[in-house]
Amino acid sequence: MQMNASSIVNQKAGWEKLGVKLPQFDHAAMTAATKEHPIWVHFGAGNIFRGFIAALQQNLLNEGLADRGIIAADTFDYDIIDKIYTPFDNLTMMVTLNPDGSTSREIIGSVAEGLRADSSDAAMMARFKEIFTDPGLQMISFTITEKGYALYRPDGSLMPVVQADMDEGPASARHAMSMVAALLFERFKAGAAPLAVVSMDNCSHNGEKLQSSVMTVAKAWAEKGFVGQDFIDYLTDESKIAFPWSMIDKITPRPHQMVQDSLAKDGIEDMAPIVTSKNTFIAAFVNAERPQYLVVEDKFPNGRPPLEKAGVYMTDRETVNKTERMKVTTCLNPLHTAMSVYGCMLGYTLICDEMKDADIVALIKRLGYVEGLPVVVNPGILEPKAFIDEVVEQRLPNPFMPDAPQRIATDTSQKVGIRFGETIKSYIAEGRDLNTLVSIPLAIAGWLRYLLAVDDNGNAFEVSADPLKEDLQAKLAGIEVGKPETYHGQLKSILANASIFGTDLTKTVLADKIEAYFVAELAGVGAVRKTLHDALNG
Repeated sequence: MQMNASSIVNQKAGWEKLGVKLPQFDHAAMTAATKEHPIWVHFGAGNIFRGFIAALQQNLLNEGLADRGIIAADTFDYDIIDKIYTPFDNLTMMVTLNPDGSTSREIIGSVAEGLRADSSDAAMMARFKEIFTDPGLQMISFTITEKGYALYRPDGSLMPVVQADMDEGPASARHAMSMVAALLFERFKAGAAPLAVVSMDNCSHNGEKLQSSVMTVAKAWAEKGFVGQDFIDYLTDESKIAFPWSMIDKITPRPHQMVQDSLAKDGIEDMAPIVTSKNTFIAAFVNAERPQYLVVEDKFPNGRPPLEKAGVYMTDRETVNKTERMKVTTCLNPLHTAMSVYGCMLGYTLICDEMKDADIVALIKRLGYVEGLPVVVNPGILEPKAFIDEVVEQRLPNPFMPDAPQRIATDTSQKVGIRFGETIKSYIAEGRDLNTLVSIPLAIAGWLRYLLAVDDNGNAFEVSADPLKEDLQAKLAGIEVGKPETYHGQLKSILANASIFGTDLTKTVLADKIEAYFVAELAGVGAVRKTLHDALNG
């Protein structure tokens, strides 16, 4: 069986025999209608889009609540469009990995068109201009990762590509944010129709980040005379251009061999993953967990699909922000980070296997229930304890969710300030005793011990990518695993860095506690395990 537009019409019985749910709408009619009068463009054509956001619109199409789909675009990795979208007529095989070991298969057919957002491709840019000048376009959305919004290098200078975009103007925009600003300029010139510009990336205040980057580029163009103040006014008028905030949560790990094998066994062809020229590991299928959450600020000046009928929480900005804070500071992300650094040191390669480890389970349960919940932000639309229950009892132990601690440990220096620092700040603000914290200082000590790149058996391992990795490892120079006496206060300058932790930890009792755990974990083979166990059972 080959997944394409013809087969989902002409081979329905074959697909159904394989347990594959098909689109319940006229795919050809949807595609034609969407191309003629688009309502939704999504930038970032990867797995979270294909396995979650596109599936939301599919639900609406299946129920007759929408008649048009989504146009997918990629600003970074054009191979995704050329090798994963186009050969399969923009269809995706969605494989849901259920906690009981069963899988559910569905072909997602809500994407009408896949485009390369490449300013050097005249035909592609002509198509984008057609789309963006259609007054009926309601929204553009994004899953391009937090890095996709970044305009500046770590030293504070503009990225060369962004500087070039600012100098050369809208006609040759290359960076994702410049491209968006240029397309909004086309919309402005064609009548200034309204539009919602919606980040759906997994980062706090995502709409604010998106808005700031687009405005920075647009204002630079205004200063250089490429655009007028009237375009800036258009972008800052919320009745015209809105930048809603959102919170998204669904784990869509890289394509797994067991899923690929099961599809091949059933005769579903061409499902082997590829590695793109930009090193994206991707396949025509997406494997993902079942739980999913999308909370969106309901600010759409040109209308929107009825997303609430597909399970999206449509609400106000304050509720979005509270839901985001609940997840990233208490109920999920801190647990993920804590277990990932310890998992790497204890030799685990799967998150689900870590959930069979009593010490790691004790670490994250204490972190969430005991230390986090007393200061959790309650958004009102989701109950924090129930959210943690689902994480601990269903999501993390799911043996069919092939997620790795090595992936979760990526960019930890960019995460600890939110995932642990916010709870610490809440304890200080409420006058709570920081001495009662165990899991948080253990997690921070574990991360710093992890940076030494030696596991609990004394073997070297590869530390995951992190923009501060080299700098932090330089500060830890001279410390040797197995020789606690080589520690001479090297942590102090790191713990004092409020830009990492959100506060200067050396001004709190936590610094001594973190140092003590860290030194204990240096004692030799098995010291990480012993420190973790003793601290949580003392």
